[in-house]
Amino acid sequence: MGETLLIVDDEADIRAMLRDAFLLEGYRVLTAASGEEALALLERRPDLVLLDVSMPGMNGLDLCRRVRDFLACPILFLTARVEEGDKLAGFSAGGDDYVSKPFAMQELSARVAAHLRRESRRQHSAQVRFAGELTVDYSQRAAWVAGKALPLAKKEFDILELLTLNSGQTFDRERIYERIWGYEGEGDSAVVTEHIRRLRAKLAAASPGLEKGLETVWGVGYKWVG
Repeated sequence: MGETLLIVDDEADIRAMLRDAFLLEGYRVLTAASGEEALALLERRPDLVLLDVSMPGMNGLDLCRRVRDFLACPILFLTARVEEGDKLAGFSAGGDDYVSKPFAMQELSARVAAHLRRESRRQHSAQVRFAGELTVDYSQRAAWVAGKALPLAKKEFDILELLTLNSGQTFDRERIYERIWGYEGEGDSAVVTEHIRRLRAKLAAASPGLEKGLETVWGVGYKWVG
């Protein structure tokens, strides 16, 4: 192990409980009581963030958006709010998973380990793909258009990675959701549509027409045709 976790929660007892539990499992642990404190710790480049949604000041959703400006690591929301609209808002902000309070420590630990394993597999896939103006480096988890960096959130890159690595193959929303959010995800596959929309918009802004590479197969799903 040895990965670094950042725990952000305004409740001191929850921070202490999670810190102690994950330290016993061999992780390095950083803690923050607010969004502002968490931002100051981003330079330590945590491997995963556990983030409370309801915090005074900068809430978890706003902090998640800020984190995505710096890091592509997994972000797991800890929250008592379980409405579908809240989940969609969290996924749209760049989150990867929801864990409802109160939670079982064993389940939370298993989810953390699963996300870190998935991230490790992606980081060790050293491949580069060229599709016209678009370059995708899967090992660096980065993309460029005509040499200029394409600013993608984690899930947007995940979708681009899945579709470009399987160019010509059509994936429906449910399959994309399962492959990227995982079977442990508690959201809805409708969130895939929003991420596809945002990814297309960024491709179009980088080079008009490039978004056509991400093709909708009506009534079926999506595929990459570049």
